[in-house]
Order: sequence, then structure tokens, then C-alpha cells
Amino acid sequence: MSRSVSKLVVALLFLFFGAVVASRAKDAGPPPPAVKMAVEPLEIVTATGAHRLRVEVARTPDQRERGLMFRTSLPSDGGMLFDFREERPVAMWMKNTPLSLDMIFVSRSGRVVSVALGAEPYSERVISSGGPALAVIELAAGAAQRLSIAVGDTVKHPIFER
Repeated sequence: MSRSVSKLVVALLFLFFGAVVASRAKDAGPPPPAVKMAVEPLEIVTATGAHRLRVEVARTPDQRERGLMFRTSLPSDGGMLFDFREERPVAMWMKNTPLSLDMIFVSRSGRVVSVALGAEPYSERVISSGGPALAVIELAAGAAQRLSIAVGDTVKHPIFER
């Protein structure tokens, strides 16, 4: 094959794959509208003291499904509390989520049962609670270490038994 034909083939392949990528991006369309959620105070008591946060609370299936998808930022004292209404093994993922997040899995009694640090943006890898959990708190990556959140710490919010 001559050099000019090779260049033409490469150029055509480039154009074809560019059109495929552009078509897929266009098909994806804009993100769906956000689902309205209440913002409520939450306190996490760790070895370094009590840390007060303001979290959006995802209570309905639609709210839990949407979660923090498509968000590009979170306030340093903000996050999301996912209320699963019953204590059971919980699995999360990062599909359509551009932020790296820390996930704190919490029992019905308000005890931290596991912590997943720095979940990879856009990943469909399943992140498991490792045991029964009533809720998950998602915070911006690095917040769990900054606040010294560890297994056994206490979370205070009305969804947890006291």
C-alpha cells in the first residue's frame, strides 16, 4: 500500500471513530433534572471530636438512585445521607459521578460499620458495606481522613436509633 493511501485510510478511520464518539455523546444528552432532597444536620463523633455536617437526605428510590450523579462539587461540610429504611448489606457504585467520594456505611444504631475511601469517579465497580447497614454517608474524597472517621464511630441523625 502506498504511503498516500495509508494516510487516507488513517484519516478515514479517525473521522469514522470521531463521528461514533460524537454520536454517543450526543445520544447521552444532558443529565436528567436533579431530584429535590431535604438538607439536614448530621453529626459524626470521632476520636478528634464531634463534626457537624449538612447533608442532603436521599429517602426515596428515585433520590437514592440519583444520589450525587452529575455533581461536580460538594461543600466541605456537605454530603449525602442515603437512608435504606432497613438494615441489610448495601452496595454502591460511582456511575455518572464525576467526584471522588468517601463512603461511610452506618448501622441502625448509628455506628460506622465500614469506610470506603476515594471511590473512583464514573466507576461501575461495586463498593460493599461488608455487612448490614441502614445508611451510607457520601462525602468528598479526603473528608473521612480529615475528620478521622473510623469503624465504631457514632453518627447522630434522626434516622438512627438512640
